[in-house]
Amino acid sequence: MGSQHGRILVVAPGDRRAGPQTPGMERQEAVATDETWSGFVRTEPGMVSGWHHHGAYETIAYVLTGSLKMEFGPGGSDTVEASPGDFVYVPKGVVHRESNPSAEPADLVVVRTGRGEPTFNVDGPSQT
Repeated sequence: MGSQHGRILVVAPGDRRAGPQTPGMERQEAVATDETWSGFVRTEPGMVSGWHHHGAYETIAYVLTGSLKMEFGPGGSDTVEASPGDFVYVPKGVVHRESNPSAEPADLVVVRTGRGEPTFNVDGPSQT
């Protein structure tokens, strides 16, 4: 969806489109402009996503439900966990994967700022 100069736009759940996909996650795009991507992401209970990064985009996620665990760093050795009400910041280009260790779906609101493609699926992080 391109920029709407001079108009305020409301995107209802039924108006969202499939966003860039990573195995194990469902992304729904709400608004995408030349420098921003925003949407809704769901990870089912017990699911682990594929490894990916967001290129030149910085990412901020807000956890609505469930639990979010993110692995990153050399060989995926670093982890953070977030619960409902938490914000998570992912810097540009950081290879990571997400999982949901809770018994309910993990629902997130995600906003990215940057340029280019917003998602790159990869084999995994470097070992160093």
